[in-house]
This record gives sequence, structure tokens and C-alpha cells, in this order.
Amino acid sequence: MKIFPNLQGPNRTAAQAVFVVIFMGGLAWASVPFYDWFCRVTGFGGITDVAEAGSDVILDQTIKVRFDASLERDMPWTFTPEVREMEVRIGETALAFYEAHNPTDEPVAGQAVYNVTPYEAGGFFDKIECFCFTEQVLQPGETVMMPVSFFVDPAIVKDREGQYVHTITLSYTFYQIDLPEEYAQAAIDPATALTTAPQRAIDTN
Repeated sequence: MKIFPNLQGPNRTAAQAVFVVIFMGGLAWASVPFYDWFCRVTGFGGITDVAEAGSDVILDQTIKVRFDASLERDMPWTFTPEVREMEVRIGETALAFYEAHNPTDEPVAGQAVYNVTPYEAGGFFDKIECFCFTEQVLQPGETVMMPVSFFVDPAIVKDREGQYVHTITLSYTFYQIDLPEEYAQAAIDPATALTTAPQRAIDTN
């Protein structure tokens, strides 16, 4: 199937570019999991790497990491980084926290999607552990500190584009999702004991 068959040259290219933007925006709005999968597979939007352990090499050179937080339009939580930025040595494992609070009178489940900017830094930003790896459930009035441990791959200093990156911004957006079955049942019947529960963040209550 050809898109915009009656357009030629620059007009056709511009129309196709607009189509791609609208299409990707539609995917992001209609299916957060599919959009997140697409980003992970293609590297679109500065998706990060995941590492099982920290780097064996730590450089004297440092890089600044900034932290950003936002919420999808209907997400009732508040969500902020504990600190707005930190300076770390390249290759050094660092730990940052985000604070989430559920001000409602019912449990709310959320899932975070993320990216880094500039996009060329995404392949060098390695997460070891992150609250974004699992769904999160906050009880009514609950506040938690959510950890993310990461390092910047020393290979960035030899990359053609990465070597010019001096500041990386790590951004998260939380979307509301359906409550896991055990939490939904407990909300209906408070006397029901939860025998299992997803991995939780650090509870500050």
C-alpha cells in the first residue's frame, strides 16, 4: 500500500513525516505497552540498556545526570525525583530515588515508562535495578521512595556522538493500570489476606 500516492517530491516526504509522527503519537495514546515495546526494540526515544551488574571500569571523568518526572493525564498520584540532578563518575554505580504518593482513598496501580535525552546517550545508560521494571501499587494515602540504580557505560567517551554528551536527563512517566487481581479482590473484601504481592518500593509510611 502506498501512502499519499498523488504527492511527489518534497511534499510527499513532508506528508509521510507528518504521518509517522501522528501514527506514533496514536500508538503512545492507544497502547502504552506496545509503544514501550517498540521503543525498546528500535531504540526510539532514548530507551536505556539493562545490566545485571555494575561496570568493571570507573573513569575519573564525570557526567551530570538530571531526573525528571511526569504523570499521564488521568494518573492521580504525585510523583517527583528526590533530587533534580547529581554528578557521577562514568562507570560508577549510582542510586537515585523518586517519591510517589497516592492521595486517593483507594489503591492505585501504576507502570512507569522512561527514556533518556539526548537520545544518543540511551545506549550508554545502564540500569541495574529500577522501579520501572515492575508494576507498582500504592494503598490509599501511601507514600513510597522508588529506587533506580544505574551507571553510565565508559564506552560513551569513545563514541563518535556520545563523547560530546556532558549531561543526561532520565525521565519517567507513570500511567495508571488495572489493579492486579489480588489487590482488586482485597479492595472489594478488606478481610481478604494477600498471600502474594508484587515487588514493592521502599515504603516511607
